[in-house]
Amino acid sequence: MIAIVQEIIDETPDTKTFRLAFEDKEYAKSFEWEPGQFVEVTVFGAGEAPIGFASDPNERSFFELTVVERGKVTRAMHALKKGEKVGIRGPFGNCWPLEDMKGKDVLIVSGGCGLAPLRPAILQILANRKEYGNFLLLYGARTPADRNYKYDLDAWAKRDDMQVLETVDVGDENWKGNVGVVTTLFDKMKVDGENTVALTCGPPIMIKFVTLELLKMGFSEDRIVTSQERYMKCGVGKCGHCCINHVYLCTEGPVFTYAQMKELFELKL
Repeated sequence: MIAIVQEIIDETPDTKTFRLAFEDKEYAKSFEWEPGQFVEVTVFGAGEAPIGFASDPNERSFFELTVVERGKVTRAMHALKKGEKVGIRGPFGNCWPLEDMKGKDVLIVSGGCGLAPLRPAILQILANRKEYGNFLLLYGARTPADRNYKYDLDAWAKRDDMQVLETVDVGDENWKGNVGVVTTLFDKMKVDGENTVALTCGPPIMIKFVTLELLKMGFSEDRIVTSQERYMKCGVGKCGHCCINHVYLCTEGPVFTYAQMKELFELKL
């Protein structure tokens, strides 16, 4: 289906958020997706790339995709202007287990652009805040300028029904917050490891050390959940580009518990 670029938000020096709306308004009314899922985006003349949803899943008039400028398709997407059109296939993949998390405390740990696929989950939880327990977000970026969704982070930090802790690898003259990797924030939080579900997304090295810390804190392997980034070409489990062992991430993922990753991918920390 064809979607039109309605708005472009500069998030960081190499990251933009695109607000898109389907050209066919009747199709838009029936278009539903869940936090954690993704679409295949075609930039005409450049190619197709998988990109996760990054907006409020309850918003039907538009959806947002946050894109880091890394390859041919994403460079072409960054060159788009308001009013231009892209092709959309999907939604594909599974979702964050938000229904199963109801009644439990929630810890979200994210780094860099890994906050993008978690943003819909955060907005969904906030929209149904009474159905979840304590809610804590830990977020790390390379520098203050590399913080994605600065407007959201500042707004969420002012809420009294969630806690937001941030860190950067390297501060600047205006940064007064924590400096260090995201796991340095663990000493500043209090969570009940037996009643908390952790959602994580970010660089693989960050996920590794976050998972190790969570296991030390008493989190069971099925309550550590992450989204696996891997190139997904067809989105329907046919081409094999995203296949790890016998698992197609585009259809059976991209969201997995640590227990599943250990079994399916023979993962060792």
